[in-house]
Amino acid sequence: MPDLNAEIRSFFNRYERANAEFDVQKIAACYADVFMFGGPAGVQPVKKDDFVKVLPRRKEFFRSAGLVSSTVTSLEISNLDSRYSLTKAVWTMGIERSGIEPITSENSSTYILSATDNRFEIIFQIDHQDLAKKIQELGLK
Repeated sequence: MPDLNAEIRSFFNRYERANAEFDVQKIAACYADVFMFGGPAGVQPVKKDDFVKVLPRRKEFFRSAGLVSSTVTSLEISNLDSRYSLTKAVWTMGIERSGIEPITSENSSTYILSATDNRFEIIFQIDHQDLAKKIQELGLK
């Protein structure tokens, strides 16, 4: 891949768009068949097939909380070698519900991407906050 950083930015543009459109197949295509997921509660391996099954419940949870947008507002990319890259993404979530002022919430995740067959896939994702808990702290659930 000639310009690795440009390719990674393009990957995250597609990933953001897939999430905005809630295209389950395009979201799934961004992940390895088995990937590691880490968060405040610890780390666990996740099978892509199992991940795809929980996506509709996750979307409904955030929709019911008023999530109307989730955009990548910054990327910090570190190329680890010719195959692996570490990328910290800051996501800005827009939340709107009747009776409250619109809320903007910044959240960050770190990803390890693997370049496989001229495409990237997420092999490790670390969410730096518990999004469900944050929604509760904002008084939205």
